[in-house]
Amino acid sequence: MNGWIILDKPLGLSSAQGVAAVKRIVRGVGIRPDRIGHGGTLDPLATGVLPIAIGEATKLAGRMLDATKGYDFTVKWGVATTTEDAEGAVVTTSDLRPTEAAVAAILPRFTGPIAQVPPAYSALKIDGQRAYALARAGETVELATRHVTIHDLHLRESTPEDATFSATVSKGTYIRSLARDLALALGSVGHVTMLRRTRAGPFRLDQAISLDKFESLVQGAQLEQVLLPLMAGLDDIPALAIDPEQAAALRQGRRLFGHPASPGTYLACLGPVPVALVEIDPEAVRVLRGFNLE
Repeated sequence: MNGWIILDKPLGLSSAQGVAAVKRIVRGVGIRPDRIGHGGTLDPLATGVLPIAIGEATKLAGRMLDATKGYDFTVKWGVATTTEDAEGAVVTTSDLRPTEAAVAAILPRFTGPIAQVPPAYSALKIDGQRAYALARAGETVELATRHVTIHDLHLRESTPEDATFSATVSKGTYIRSLARDLALALGSVGHVTMLRRTRAGPFRLDQAISLDKFESLVQGAQLEQVLLPLMAGLDDIPALAIDPEQAAALRQGRRLFGHPASPGTYLACLGPVPVALVEIDPEAVRVLRGFNLE
């Protein structure tokens, strides 16, 4: 069992709990995957696309962390919280409610490369400890500014009390920080009340499935309907055709010399079977990730 389950993570469930639920469901019908993990954490108060890697696909889960993500999110104006979402305690309020025109006018300032300070309640580590653990203990948390890219940001809906946005962002972007900074730039404060991931790398919301639907299909022996192949996580990577001798060498971790392909990252395949994720430079083909597939 090797491939991807794209879960539509429900509200209130952590990413780790989502993985555990998938594992429980497949084991309930006698399937015991040797490895299972997720491709990018979602907060319990967030919903949407959670790629779950099974078997050999877990070797690609790290690539999901670096992938572009898409989100829909709602910002409530006039109230700032400790966690910068609806879970935290109120720390600041403001009577100012930005107009729709003011919100739309400021979005270009937050599109493209920007600097942002992550939320204190985040999983980033400070001297070996999670920032959220320090914040919950009452300690002052100071996180370094990081540089991220907002590829696209647009306003979907606006009311006097809140606004809903869609964003496509680079790795490392915190939507809660983006919401906080939007509110401050508009002369108010704010926090996220709704966060839904619509994209994670090549995986999109229309491929995602609820836990209930997943369980129903698995119990009906229809797992193949929702298990995407390992290669689905590499839609942006060109294939590299290799012969049996080259496949044997790559499976042993050896480099190939004299290959005519242009430099770059490729998925080396023996016929339809993925053998390895490889990097080609002017000198050789070298293995980045090898796959144990027949």
